[in-house]
Amino acid sequence: MIGSLNHLTLSVRDLERSFVFYRDVLQFRPLARWRSGAYLLAGEETWICLSLDDRARAQPLPEYTHVAFSVPQTGFASAIERLRSAGAAEWKDNTSEGDSFYFLDPDGHKLELHVGDWRSRLEACRKAPYDDMVFF
Repeated sequence: MIGSLNHLTLSVRDLERSFVFYRDVLQFRPLARWRSGAYLLAGEETWICLSLDDRARAQPLPEYTHVAFSVPQTGFASAIERLRSAGAAEWKDNTSEGDSFYFLDPDGHKLELHVGDWRSRLEACRKAPYDDMVFF
């Protein structure tokens, strides 16, 4: 049986720039680093691999696909301030349940900071379901 997300690997064009962004701006904890990559920990379980790749995207993809990281309500405002101070571009306004901030990393990966979890999302959806929504 498949469990939770194990890790996330992101291709990056400039390892130093991305490492500094994820360590200093997002405050992920560095675990290891080598010539072409790094491992960082987001929270207690989710590890991120930054992998140097000369084919890494130069711009954000046009689609909605993105990665969302949990942030407590108490840390939400300060996290947004760090991102804005670092010059992270916003790519979407929040229109869903819970506080969210949508931003780009230095390589154009679409990311989100979100207050809430699947339980709070489904609770909001039960009150205002999407078109043809079915709950299981």
